[in-house]
Formats: sequence, structure tokens, C-alpha cells
Amino acid sequence: MLKENKNHTILVIDDDRDILKVLKANLELHKYNVATAESWTEGQKTISARKPDLLILDLMLPDGDGVEICRTLRKQYPSLPIIMLTAKDKISDKVIGLESGADDYVVKPFETLELIARIKACMRRSKPSTEEQITIGKLSIDYKRRIVKVKNKEIILTPKEYDLLCLLISSRGSVLSREEIKNHLWKESKIYSWSRVIDVHIQHLRQKIEDNPSEPEYIITVSGIGYRFKPE
Repeated sequence: MLKENKNHTILVIDDDRDILKVLKANLELHKYNVATAESWTEGQKTISARKPDLLILDLMLPDGDGVEICRTLRKQYPSLPIIMLTAKDKISDKVIGLESGADDYVVKPFETLELIARIKACMRRSKPSTEEQITIGKLSIDYKRRIVKVKNKEIILTPKEYDLLCLLISSRGSVLSREEIKNHLWKESKIYSWSRVIDVHIQHLRQKIEDNPSEPEYIITVSGIGYRFKPE
């Protein structure tokens, strides 16, 4: 969904009008086009009409649960970067938000500059790679189009799952610790219980690319350290 135009469109869905006004003003100062919605119903219409490059989604909406909404969006728009915005700051809430498919999680109240940094990070991660493509066994990746296929059948990955797969492949044969994975994919975020978040993303990725996720052919667990992608 990322456009060539530098003035990317960001959709903010939040039922707090004051937050919408502040976010719209600050994001526009940073040259973003900003659309806002006060409900999930309104947000759905805006997504269809504006095709945003990034979504900032409140966890608690009057007509929908943010976690379930995020899961739904992941199925409909797998490449859309999503930042979860919420007043909940428990570790369990953050983990649930990230596991639902969100790319990042920001707790209210927040600093605008921090949010801008996280937006830029999500935008960078969603840019196409300059590489062409690679095939490893039954798995193939078209980097320019961000298309992943298993046995010539396209599979849908979330932006974070795609980034994780590309990171593992770029280091294939070598072991990546959980700390290294965190520093590459969640560099700008204060991820709590991040080890669990990484393990869950690995689990989801295995379910999509492995014939038998319980006996993985590609993503191998290195006990006590992390993961490695088995070379061809």
C-alpha cells in the first residue's frame, strides 16, 4: 500500500475528538495527509475510500474491539502497517495487541515525536526491497512485489511476518538471537515481554510456510539462543 508520493496518507481511528484534532495537526505539520474517523464503521468507509498508507487504531472503540478489528484488517489488508493506540499499559495488553497483527503499540499519553518515529519506522519496513527474488526449496520471494509463495501458491503474511522472514533468509545458515531479531524489527519500540512476541511471530510464520510446523524444514529453533533459517 505504500505510495511513491512522500505525502503518505495516515488514517487515525479514535473516538476521542481531542486526540484526533491533536494528531491531525501534528501529523500534517510533518507533511502527512491525515484522515480521521471516530468509529470503526466510519473507519471502514474511509479505508475503502482513501486507501491509507498507515493506520493508527485505538484499542477501545464504541462499536468494536481493537484487537478483533486488527485481526480483520490483517486478513483484508495484509500489507497495511498498523499502530495500535491505547490507554492500556499492561504488558499482557501490549502482547495481545502485537499478536493480533499490529506492527507497533503506543500507550496514551504519548510524545508526538515518539509516534512520528514509529510511523517512519513502519513506513521504512513496508518499502519494497531493491533485490529481485529468491527461491529456496519450495519457498520463493519476489522482493519487489513483496510476494511470498510456497509450492507456487501465494501466501499472505503480515508486514512484520514478512520482515521477519526476510531477516532470517538474509542470515540463513547463521543463528539469530532473539535480541538481534528484536533490534532489527522492533528497534524504535519499547517491547515488553518481547521474547514471547518474537516466538509467537515465528510460530505464525511457520504455520504459513512449513509443511509441518511442529517439525520445521526452514525455520529451526536453536535452544537457548534463537533461530536460524536452514540453507538450501
